Amino acid sequence: MTDIRGPQRQLAPDTVGPELDEPTFLRALSTKASRAKAHRFQNLYGCLDEALLHRAWRKLNKHGAAGVDKETVVQYGRNLGANIRRLVERLKRGEYRSRLIRRQYIPKGNGKERPLGIPVVEDRLLQGAARLLLEAIYEADFQPASYGYRPKRGAKDAVGDLTYELQFGRHGYVVEADIQGFFDNIDHKWLLRMLSERVDDKPFLGLIDTWLKAGILERDGTVIHPHTGTPQGGVISPVLANIYLHYVLDLWFERVVKPRCQGQAQLIRYADDFVCTFQYRGEAEAFYRVLPKRLNKFALSVAPEKTHLHRFSRFHPGRNRRFAFLGFEFYWEADTKGTPRVWRRTAKKKLRNSIRACKEWLKANRPKPLAALLTTLARKVRGHYNYFRVVGNSRGLWAFYKEVVKLLYKWLNRRSQRRSLTWSRLNRVLERFAFPRPAQPVRPAVNRGLA
Repeated sequence: MTDIRGPQRQLAPDTVGPELDEPTFLRALSTKASRAKAHRFQNLYGCLDEALLHRAWRKLNKHGAAGVDKETVVQYGRNLGANIRRLVERLKRGEYRSRLIRRQYIPKGNGKERPLGIPVVEDRLLQGAARLLLEAIYEADFQPASYGYRPKRGAKDAVGDLTYELQFGRHGYVVEADIQGFFDNIDHKWLLRMLSERVDDKPFLGLIDTWLKAGILERDGTVIHPHTGTPQGGVISPVLANIYLHYVLDLWFERVVKPRCQGQAQLIRYADDFVCTFQYRGEAEAFYRVLPKRLNKFALSVAPEKTHLHRFSRFHPGRNRRFAFLGFEFYWEADTKGTPRVWRRTAKKKLRNSIRACKEWLKANRPKPLAALLTTLARKVRGHYNYFRVVGNSRGLWAFYKEVVKLLYKWLNRRSQRRSLTWSRLNRVLERFAFPRPAQPVRPAVNRGLA
């Protein structure tokens, strides 16, 4: 166990944030983690210096909501150098204390609300620095099957790799799964035990423990002191969640489940949403039965309404045999040449939720000037296209476009008491502002006789 700190890194008094030494320092950390899989890192707490905090600041979301102290990121950044220096001094003296987390609720597509935890800016900044250290270590450990909240990886990568695996692998069964209230049920003792596999630094682990146990200020003014979970909204929460599931699910699947399978088996996971594919029915059923027991060991449970075992094979094509993952529905169907293919389309639930989100946004923002309104709406629509633009999903993209235009027509006509906008005039407005439309290529024709 060695000290990975190295020589003390100095920061000039007026430097906003060094650009040269942090990447080298983090690369060295990552290299050590790659070469020594059993190494436990020391003095990570001492690495939380001004240089690393400035680097974390550059990655911080500058538009994030304010915490309980009502200080915004912009306000904190007006005196950034002095603020960071004071924070580092408090860390050195052991005087740093995390603040209360402000609870905020955002609506979900099913009518429920998702709880978010909003730390104060200073806590977010320090969490961001700790996250850089943990990512440098654990990126060397994380399995290829993990896609969520990782550098240079995302949901589209998970969807694309799953499509390739299903198309060209020998898979006939799919287990789609979701973990019930994952972020609220992470066991703190288990998480700290998992972290200690790679981290031999009590002050650093103690810092993470204080963030996990930080009081949460609810909207009714009550304060809750959690015994489990890590708040969604905390900067460090994503990497902690990945570390937890790395040990609970990824390594278990790779080292226990796959070696016991005679056929092919593959896990694709994005955060707590994952899909497992199997060649043989018996092995898929065995995994489906044992999965809840594995999760229960770590205080987790599957969401029954989102966890299913499907027959999914080129020999049983048709849209009635489909499953959903990361906003897409997957199904087998023959193309015009009669060749079975795995197709993807926007999941109906995701399409409804996207349309509903546009409706709520238009309803709230319709008084804005037309140019500003259409510019922002166009950005939202392009984001939807960029994610869901895959071969075979033209129909889903056009369905979204048409519904958004209908909503635009409705809410623009409600900006005043007199309906003045006709469809022909709206079409001219959309052309004038180059409002984005789905790409023209249509889904290849399908041989329905094989479906």
